[in-house]
Amino acid sequence: MAAPVNPPRGMRDFLPADKARREHALGTIRRVFTAHGFDEIETPVVEEYDRLHSGLGGDNEKMAFNILRRKLTPEAIVAAADNQTELTDLGLRFDLTVPLARFYATHRAELPPVFRSIQIAPVWRGERPQQGRYRQFVQCDIDIIGESSNLAETELIIATLGALAELGITGCSVRINDRRLLIGMLESLGFPADEHAQVLITIDKLDKIGQQGVVAELRDRGVDAIAVDALEAFFSRPQTMEFNTFGERAIRKALPLGADDAVVAELDALGKAVAAATSLQGQPADPFANPLVFDPFLVRGMGYYTGAIFEIAHPDLGYSLGGGGRYDGMIGRFLGQDVPAVGFSIGFERIVDLIELPAGAAADAVVLVHDRDVPPVTLVALKAKLVAQGRRVRLEARVKNLKALLDRVSAAGFGAFAFVSADSTLESLEFKALD
Repeated sequence: MAAPVNPPRGMRDFLPADKARREHALGTIRRVFTAHGFDEIETPVVEEYDRLHSGLGGDNEKMAFNILRRKLTPEAIVAAADNQTELTDLGLRFDLTVPLARFYATHRAELPPVFRSIQIAPVWRGERPQQGRYRQFVQCDIDIIGESSNLAETELIIATLGALAELGITGCSVRINDRRLLIGMLESLGFPADEHAQVLITIDKLDKIGQQGVVAELRDRGVDAIAVDALEAFFSRPQTMEFNTFGERAIRKALPLGADDAVVAELDALGKAVAAATSLQGQPADPFANPLVFDPFLVRGMGYYTGAIFEIAHPDLGYSLGGGGRYDGMIGRFLGQDVPAVGFSIGFERIVDLIELPAGAAADAVVLVHDRDVPPVTLVALKAKLVAQGRRVRLEARVKNLKALLDRVSAAGFGAFAFVSADSTLESLEFKALD
């Protein structure tokens, strides 16, 4: 029986046109992030099992692909079947944040006091494959380590919005919240501390099941009934329209009374900084054009977040295009002391389907359609001269179905072609546009 030829479930092959679009997107993201002062690093695709399962990765740890220890005998595998720690010592990374924390702990002495990192690389999770969810996918992360002020959040948001704009994805907003405000809201509503985790899990489903669905699920879970009543009343409180989507007034209107003044002030300052940075040509920022939107119920599932959290929203899409937040406690797990850190990740597999190659990308890509009697020395000489001019060149033998050939190379990103005969010279080539 012939071996299967399809890629493993949840993993994909990419044809040349798809790969070209992906590389264009990756190149644009890298260029914008680099322009904002970030430096790219690379970490191994494999990390120690104990590190990947240390509680830093939340539910992603359950989806890690683990690697069997070397030289295990069948008898040892059977004997340790119920104990993964005896069977595995390594695993494929399921995100880029845990490797970054390990990287920083390893190389801290060689890095600047405030380190701005780019990581663009594949990660692996044992997802249930479905539309938009894959077992291998690319993450595009930027992180700032060592900066405790909201300057870090501001830089990350501006760089990320800049990358999306360069890709032609405009109209995005950034939903923002703070884990400290979330916990404060739960405390204000009367939820006991030992119920916070499961309450947040349910609130995180708000976009999918709605307010009444959240209340019903909390009641089904047996969460403190008085607190659930308070949450239901908070959901249904009378509200007036707020013209400003962000700022101290908008934040306080969206929260119960008694919100932490210091945290509200931090978010307000962050909003003003982002508005100033996104204003055009140095003109005073329009206070009503702030891309930030305060969302008091934004949770983001990773338990390691300690401060501001954010997600990219687009008015035409029902899903986020990326997200991140502050995780000041994670690196301390490796160093024994906390180090301030905040990161933002673009959902690459989601944004790459929204873009096209620039219209001029094919202008310098040409095809030489040659007769079969043209000597190879002539063909490679012509090709070398065109390549030296900075053009992308492909050689194609003339076939009877010329239209099919031209359609194929046009789909591959070439913009023009010329016929080549045995006596052709560079000067005699006549290029015609590929429509």
